Amino acid sequence: MAEPSPFLKRPPMPGAEALAAFDALFVRSLAGGPNMLIDYALPWPRWQFISHVVESRQLIAHGSQDGDIRQFEPRQSHDAHPFGNRQAVYGASDGLWSMYYAILDRSTHPMLLVNSAARLELEDGLLSDPFYFFSISRPALEARAFRPGMLYLLPPSSFEQMPPLELGGQRAHVPQWASLVAVTPLARIAVAPEDFPFLAEIRGHDDAVILERAKADPSGFPWLD
Repeated sequence: MAEPSPFLKRPPMPGAEALAAFDALFVRSLAGGPNMLIDYALPWPRWQFISHVVESRQLIAHGSQDGDIRQFEPRQSHDAHPFGNRQAVYGASDGLWSMYYAILDRSTHPMLLVNSAARLELEDGLLSDPFYFFSISRPALEARAFRPGMLYLLPPSSFEQMPPLELGGQRAHVPQWASLVAVTPLARIAVAPEDFPFLAEIRGHDDAVILERAKADPSGFPWLD
């Protein structure tokens, strides 16, 4: 039997009743002013609300352990890809990918992150459902280096998206976005590790092995060991 793909598919979204409730909650929350904390008490999983409002309203999500950011200022990032190696505010047009960053306890547990989110460009010009890969340094995974965080919802007007990549002969659209100017959040919502539907699927890796394989084969993501 062939090994399962290392990439994860997003679980199903809910029906029309839930989506209508999500929209109503978001509109009420925005009425409270910039950076309003969304009081989420709906019966559907929190990640579904986040995914819906980010996609349907074309927002940019940013996950953080800091729960009181009033304005995001551009900061120099260090990334192998030129798009991510600039002084900018970074975020994602994918709520689940941003949730991953919100729940990682990186201040207490140093870790190397190997992760991705993408949609493949199909023959009809549409995009596939999103797929994901999540991995952190093995000692951090063994220590269960997760804790509650905050997910910020940002306006998209100043952001630009990372150009598509070639993946196995197909164009892959990565939902990473960057703004070269400061951004004030529209709203924010608290998230906890148990809200993240892929918590049990986060992998652990050997940092030295990953770095060696990435250097030898930069296009070999995810460099499984």
